Amino acid sequence: QVQLVESGGGSVQAGGSLRLSCSASEYDPYYCMGWIRQGDGKEREVVASTYPYNDDTYYADSVKGRFTISRDNAKRTLYLQMNNLKPEDTAMYYCARGTRPGHCGLQGHIFGSWGQGTQVTVSS
Repeated sequence: QVQLVESGGGSVQAGGSLRLSCSASEYDPYYCMGWIRQGDGKEREVVASTYPYNDDTYYADSVKGRFTISRDNAKRTLYLQMNNLKPEDTAMYYCARGTRPGHCGLQGHIFGSWGQGTQVTVSS
């Protein structure tokens, strides 16, 4: 299935910004694309997703107003712009695609294919 490769993670101080990128092996506008994070000792959280077909976007309350999901269809790349980062944002961030076309949102079961992840560490 689709291959996803994340990049752009790193260590920043609280209040800083990072932009994560996800390179996909294929583009299909009918599949939901999202970013999922998991910190040590924490449950997985879908922080943002987008349905390319109609440009719908979804954000978890924990990141709303600070993170922005976007894409470049020609480059088959998904982005997550993260601003005003907080220590609680520290986690491994994964790019993921929906298992079936037509459904998008923040429910974890929507997503099947995952990348290997990129680490984001925010210090205060």
